[in-house]
Amino acid sequence: MPPRHSPPEALLTTLSATRGRSDRLTHTEHLPARPARYAPWPDWIRPEVVASAQAMGVRQPWAHQAEAMNLAKSGQSVVIATGTASGKSLGYLGPVLSDLLVGTEARNGRGATALYLAPTKALAADQRRRAAELAPPRVRAALYDGDTPPEEREWVRQYASYVLTNPDMLHRGILPAHARWSSFLKTLRYVVVDECHGYRGVFGSHVAQVLRRLRRICARYGSSPVFLLASATTADPAVTAQRLTGLPAEAVTEDGSPRGPMVFGLWEPPLTENVGEHGAPVRRTATAEAAHLLTDLVERETRTVVFVRSRRAAELVALQTQDQLPRPLADRVAAYRGGYLADERRALERSLHSGRLLGLASTSALELGVDISGLDAVLMAGYPGTRASLWQQAGRAGREAQGALAVLIARDDPLDTYLVHHPEALFATPVEATVLDPDNPHVLAPHLCAAAAELPLTDPDLELFGPSAAPLLPVLERRGLLRRRGDAWYWTRRERAADAVDLRGSGGSPVQIVEAPTGRLLGTVDASAAHTTVHTGAVHLHQGRSYLVRDFDLDSSVALVELADPPYTTSARDITSISVLSTDTTVDWGEGRLSFGSVEVVNQVVGYLRKRISTGEIMGESKLDLPPRTLRTRAVWWSVTEDQLLDADIPPDQLPGAAHAAEHASIGLLPLFATCDRWDIGGVSVPLHPDTGLPTVFVYDGHPGGAGFAERGFQRAVRWLTATREAIAACECERGCPSCVQSPKCGNGNDPLDKAAAVRLLDVLLAGAPAAAEETGRDREAAQDGPDGRHGRDGQAGPDERDGRDGRVAPTHVPDPTEAAQAAAEAADGAEAAARAVEREAGRTTDRPTDGSGPGAS
Repeated sequence: MPPRHSPPEALLTTLSATRGRSDRLTHTEHLPARPARYAPWPDWIRPEVVASAQAMGVRQPWAHQAEAMNLAKSGQSVVIATGTASGKSLGYLGPVLSDLLVGTEARNGRGATALYLAPTKALAADQRRRAAELAPPRVRAALYDGDTPPEEREWVRQYASYVLTNPDMLHRGILPAHARWSSFLKTLRYVVVDECHGYRGVFGSHVAQVLRRLRRICARYGSSPVFLLASATTADPAVTAQRLTGLPAEAVTEDGSPRGPMVFGLWEPPLTENVGEHGAPVRRTATAEAAHLLTDLVERETRTVVFVRSRRAAELVALQTQDQLPRPLADRVAAYRGGYLADERRALERSLHSGRLLGLASTSALELGVDISGLDAVLMAGYPGTRASLWQQAGRAGREAQGALAVLIARDDPLDTYLVHHPEALFATPVEATVLDPDNPHVLAPHLCAAAAELPLTDPDLELFGPSAAPLLPVLERRGLLRRRGDAWYWTRRERAADAVDLRGSGGSPVQIVEAPTGRLLGTVDASAAHTTVHTGAVHLHQGRSYLVRDFDLDSSVALVELADPPYTTSARDITSISVLSTDTTVDWGEGRLSFGSVEVVNQVVGYLRKRISTGEIMGESKLDLPPRTLRTRAVWWSVTEDQLLDADIPPDQLPGAAHAAEHASIGLLPLFATCDRWDIGGVSVPLHPDTGLPTVFVYDGHPGGAGFAERGFQRAVRWLTATREAIAACECERGCPSCVQSPKCGNGNDPLDKAAAVRLLDVLLAGAPAAAEETGRDREAAQDGPDGRHGRDGQAGPDERDGRDGRVAPTHVPDPTEAAQAAAEAADGAEAAARAVEREAGRTTDRPTDGSGPGAS
């Protein structure tokens, strides 16, 4: 048995050579070490901060840290976009704590204040600890989040100089009560936005508007804070930062931190003797493979984190690893995910930080900057959605310049299969830019209401909120949400306007998961995922225990569960229909057409499958009676003609399976070209769609008003659909499998599917496509993207944790004021209904985007 802290390459060799795994390692990448580049401490950094840093072993800052400090001191907003473990925290804490220390000399003890925003509670708690290590106690740092007891909140408002919170609390707790925060806001010197690459898609668009509201309120109290942002490595971080804050920002991207050598393995689980839906071959699951590898690593006392894609997977990996280890070691393995109660999360974070835990199966919650130093290895059970996220997760190992091992374990999924056999797509391609659109009327309308409730809106404010703001105001007035008096717009309702905004796009209040016999609250699940994950009869995992959902009460948003040990998991079945509301742009591809525009998607969960845990075999199906949910969003779609079908030798009986298979594979490959995950997007394929009059395949964003993902697919359609065709054709299966055309979230049970016909269908479509150099939106992208022009994840992540990237795509179409106002009507309805918690016209969302055939396709 190799000793603890074996060299990474030796460790990977051992893992692949044992238990008959020699054929599972498809590629090994060796990343060299990088030496440190230092800079002197800026002379204006307070000596207390320098002394504390030096006591912690930081004799000098790295070059990028010093650069960020000096930019911040000059009053310039800055984004630090360097690798994991590159000390971004010190880059912003140096100027923040120095100014706060100066502020402690004021009469009230806080002549300067700072606000820190993190996407997760765990990260905020970790940053509070770091601030306490660097600054004397007279800098009063305090957490302000949903776990803060009411009696402590008043103290934070009155006395804290460094408040650490999240966008949700800023939006719901601070801005609506800004008068009570006036003494804090009037001296606000800095706003730190940590892990800002996590603010992408609809969530990022909402946060961008929250930050604009914050800037407006600060101006009311005479302050103009400098924004300090920290990000994983992304393309064009300055553009992203400006889109997020509305302010120009300088980017610090030259990483001066040392990095130890890393060995990065790409790993494909083997095919099993089991068969899945319709007899398709099935690979061993990435979670099962991760559990076996984690077992071997823990036995070697190799400190390891496994990143998984869902809460359930985190529980399963931890449980399976514990079952394979002897008792003392089994107790040193745990799961970590969202939905746990605060005390459970804090205990796990302490155990991980102290080293008591050797193995942890985590959702993307630990991808962010929580200090988990000392890790030897990282396993990723499935591609995390973007290259930026991949490197963020891999970088959690090998801190302090030690060598590290990272292994990407492919899921039975088209994109994962493509990547482990095309390593150049990971190692020879720059990270993506990020996608967000704060001008989305569905996002902007309720924030205008919230802003008007905070302070009456005036014409000068509209420039702050963007060009879509002015045409929205008359619509909101007609809806009775705003009223104009003189030169200002006022909120007219008794309800809190901020409560009408769902920042994370969860589609309503979280559903509480309650243990029926005891009444104990186990956790929560987003409303958007509830229909598919906690419906009556669903299997729910929590802390390694299995529960069966006995009743799902829609009215009270409660799922009652009981302990159970069923030999199966559950998977929801649903049906989806789609209609075209408006077409923004159409491009002729020979006889075919590629279009982009607005659509309405109606989705209904109608049943669920029971699948045997050990094999994935379908044991049975049960029906459900749940209401449909409606989503108005943006989509890209392509159509072909009857003559093209004749040329492709696709008779009418093969067309539904061909289109359905092409739809599934295109959804699976879009994350390679847009900052999304397949759970962020959905699709529908129709042999004859009533709105186009032709066989049509749609791919749509899973958020009201869109999130920019379908638009990115439209702009990159030639490369996207070419990669889709290659992925299907290269798969070794005969009739279609999860690695090419089957989807884990297909509402039609992956029926019908025709792999060979899908290749022919894509061939005839691509034959008429424009040359890649002339691809739609190419020039616009070249100005934003990295060297290859690619983007490449958030939104509505189904049952998974959101790990999120954010950013902005230059729109291919800018709505005129009338069109924007019409689109805003649904957003205004959503705001009003959210405040009343009764009706949501356009605010209603599907449970999750689905893959499946539309009417007539089955």
